[in-house]
Amino acid sequence: MNYRTEHDSMGEVLVPTDKLWGAQTQRSFQNFEIGTEKMPSEIIHAFAILKLAAAKTNLVLVPNRMTDEKCRLISLAADKIISGELSEHFPLVVWQTGSGTQSNMNVNEVIANYGNKLAGAKVLHPNDDVNMSQSSNDTFPTAMHIAAVLATENRLIPSVRNLIASFKTLEDEYGGIVKSGRTHLEDATPITFGQEISGWRTSLERDAELIEMSLSPLRELALGATAVGTGLNAPKGFDTAVAAEISKITGTEFATAKNKFHALTSKDELVFAHGALKSLACDLMKIANDIRWLASGPRCGLGEITIPENEPGSSIMPGKVNPTQCEAVTMVSVQVIANDTAVSVAAASGNFELNVFMPVCIYNYLQSIRLLADVCLSFEKNCVCGIKPIKEKMQDNLNRSLMLVTALTPHIGYENAARVVHKAHGENLSLKEACVSLGYLSEAEFDKYFRPEEMV
Repeated sequence: MNYRTEHDSMGEVLVPTDKLWGAQTQRSFQNFEIGTEKMPSEIIHAFAILKLAAAKTNLVLVPNRMTDEKCRLISLAADKIISGELSEHFPLVVWQTGSGTQSNMNVNEVIANYGNKLAGAKVLHPNDDVNMSQSSNDTFPTAMHIAAVLATENRLIPSVRNLIASFKTLEDEYGGIVKSGRTHLEDATPITFGQEISGWRTSLERDAELIEMSLSPLRELALGATAVGTGLNAPKGFDTAVAAEISKITGTEFATAKNKFHALTSKDELVFAHGALKSLACDLMKIANDIRWLASGPRCGLGEITIPENEPGSSIMPGKVNPTQCEAVTMVSVQVIANDTAVSVAAASGNFELNVFMPVCIYNYLQSIRLLADVCLSFEKNCVCGIKPIKEKMQDNLNRSLMLVTALTPHIGYENAARVVHKAHGENLSLKEACVSLGYLSEAEFDKYFRPEEMV
């Protein structure tokens, strides 16, 4: 491999000639050989957006320093990063400095070197030009918020809405089937299959609402705070103007943070937003478990629904098929719930004017977004859309349910109804046989009051 010499404030460093990063990126690359978790591409994308916005804002506010040529070169380089064409030049891991300084410099260096390559001369300096009016301390939290909002809006919400629509289709198609309800894993009073599905659908709708609500605080950006929140070395009005420029570039609303000291040291917006992701994970786990219980069998389980058979389920038991999509959903849910702990601990662990757990915080947040978005799409495509009720099994379970006796309590009382249940269960009788033999109702009276389809 061939190398070129780059330098920073600590001296000279050898960098591979085919890479656009500079000395500070190379130092980080060599000093933090930890794990395989790279800085998320969403963060690099967000950094490019904010660098582009900062250059355009500086061009207006400090044209004596940010010239037309410098702004043009930064814009061209940022656009390349946004398009994903320069992804190979961002090698740094999550496990680096807690402020994300090295990833900020990675972006600064790539933009400067790419721009200089276009110009054929050293026009851009990574700190003086690309990082103008900024600090790693305000750019990294800004990138976190931009990445979180865009990933949630563009990936997660559409995936959840797609799953909701699939459940609504099932609800409309199979809404009238009456089946046994279940509480505490025991037989309960009747419910329609449509009512059961509506509970799943509404849970997801509420989760989507909560997630969308959580985006509002994330739309506040730290950019303009610079090192400790005072805005040192940023021109007056930079914070407001750059937030407006970011809104224009992304097509979604952002605003400058009301209190920059809070914006640097607190990560409460991400904690709140990830809590909404955890709510979705909890509901998805519950729904997936319901579905796989209802599909259990095919002969020795509940067997009230069928789900698509996608792949063989056993290397030793021929013909076995498992609810694998449900299992994937539950595993994703476990990971998201675990990520919530990581985000919470990271947010609680800053010191004085800066949180220094930001890379791990946003890594876990974005992983949750990706996993939830992907699993919602997979679950809908490979399981939910193919759910079919086994009407005969539902009817049989309904007819054998002892909790249908609840319809008789207004006529024979709770205690007598309980005696009917115990007699029917103990002597393997129908509810009708037990009730009539105890003398509580005649056959005609029983038939008059006992109408399961009217109990829903």
